[in-house]
Amino acid sequence: MNHLDMKHLNARPIDVIDLLSLPAFAATMAWEARILSRRERREFDDLDRATRDELSDPAPPPDELVPVGYDARDTRASLTMLLGSVAANLAVAGAVAALQRMVFKRRIVDLGATKWSLPVACLAWDFLYYWDHRWMHEIRLLWANHVTHHSSRRYNLSTALRQPWSGILTAWVFLPMPLLGIPYRHVTKAAQLNLLYQYWIHTEAIDRLPKPIEAVFNTPSHHRVHHGANPQYLDKNYGGVLILWDRLFGTFEPERRRVKYGLTKNVDTFNPLRLAYHEFADIARDVRASRGVRNKLGYVFRRPGWQPSAELEPRPLAA
Repeated sequence: MNHLDMKHLNARPIDVIDLLSLPAFAATMAWEARILSRRERREFDDLDRATRDELSDPAPPPDELVPVGYDARDTRASLTMLLGSVAANLAVAGAVAALQRMVFKRRIVDLGATKWSLPVACLAWDFLYYWDHRWMHEIRLLWANHVTHHSSRRYNLSTALRQPWSGILTAWVFLPMPLLGIPYRHVTKAAQLNLLYQYWIHTEAIDRLPKPIEAVFNTPSHHRVHHGANPQYLDKNYGGVLILWDRLFGTFEPERRRVKYGLTKNVDTFNPLRLAYHEFADIARDVRASRGVRNKLGYVFRRPGWQPSAELEPRPLAA
């Protein structure tokens, strides 16, 4: 491998986007909180007693968007989860880079560092992110990592920062990118841009956008659906930047009824350690209490909510 190849595989240095992101997060959250404070807001628990039909009735017209707003404890928990996620990702960055380097050495084609490699990397990352995200809702071990992000019963820009601490569990999903010869610096740049795009869609300050945009891109309306515990919203709208993947693979659901945010069984805590690891602890408990290897593996690798007696129609815990 020549010097140029090795340069492409080195870990991405901190860039101007990284340096500007934290003050940008603070400024936009302050803006959003100010905007929402001037609007009519819902009661925090207004949908707790809603029936299944009230939550899922698809009859038009769609409900008016009325925000839930901010809560100081909830926001602090989200910001703490962000700090823990950054620390966890830094701790495993070397291992992830080494894995990417190993795969890149065995690449089957070589896109190289051309003017097309970054756009291709962004499209490839978004496609693989769809499957990464979907599998995190369909496999309980992976859901144990992702559930952190869904644990807030509010929906605002701080919710975007409520990131898990075990992301290395799905690092393998993106290995097709170095296998196709996409330079490592473009892989990491695509990941950075994809994640930053998803920040702004975590808001109730923006209603539905013009139809051409809603048809192609992931938007606040589409992603509010993804964070909903309404029956019709469960396990929908996995896309990162493009909503086209959901339309293509049958997981798209438009926003009709007002969204009940959070989980079907909420974890009422702001403790960061519990938010990060409670589902891992629940898996361990279920595995320990179950009989037979098949059942034990089922509690780890089947859908969230799977039970040995309900293999045909497991109901997900995921929102």
